[in-house]
Amino acid sequence: MRSLKLDAPKSLSQRVMLRLRQAIIDGEFALGAAISEEMVANSFGVSRTPVREAMGQLQAQGLVVIRPQVGSFVFTPSDEDITALCTFRIALEPKAAELAFRHDRKRAIATMSAAVAAMEPAVAARDNIAYGRADATFHEGMFAHCGNRYLAESYQLVSGRVAALRTNLTSPIDVRTRSSFDEHRKLLDLFARGEFAAFEVLMTTHIMNSGVVYAKALKVEAPAVK
Repeated sequence: MRSLKLDAPKSLSQRVMLRLRQAIIDGEFALGAAISEEMVANSFGVSRTPVREAMGQLQAQGLVVIRPQVGSFVFTPSDEDITALCTFRIALEPKAAELAFRHDRKRAIATMSAAVAAMEPAVAARDNIAYGRADATFHEGMFAHCGNRYLAESYQLVSGRVAALRTNLTSPIDVRTRSSFDEHRKLLDLFARGEFAAFEVLMTTHIMNSGVVYAKALKVEAPAVK
């Protein structure tokens, strides 16, 4: 794994947490992988205390599982987790989109358009990390502009896990095909025209398809992911 570096000032444990969070989302740590507190502390040049605090924060976000006397590991979802996560997203994302259209349509369209624009070169380069980040920006943009902080905070509870699953499981497929990219373009078009019945149908299909990919990919990787 390449050397980890910290960005500048927040509390030390917060900085460690944010860097580890991004490393998990970007696939620097694979699903189910062990994360050594000692290795992270040495890499960051910090004591183990802020690393331990960061691990606790990541556990609260569902990105890390801490097993006492064993160690810390990147989460690995079960089939039930994937089904529940997709159901949660299907319930929230169409509503967030409708609220964003009413509350801050112009900036929501700008955010989602920029995400779609970033997807095309990522597909051309087969860059699954860049594609996954653009994909996350697209979906998070609806919540960022929905005007309801409770809805936005609810999505933040799962956004890290969704982003990590995208990068690790769906983006490698998405950058080899244009189907996901085309769906995002259609979703953006439906959003911009305020056609939310059709938007909800397509978003539901989009999320359910992702869930199918997650489940299949995890079965393939099962021997390596404990």
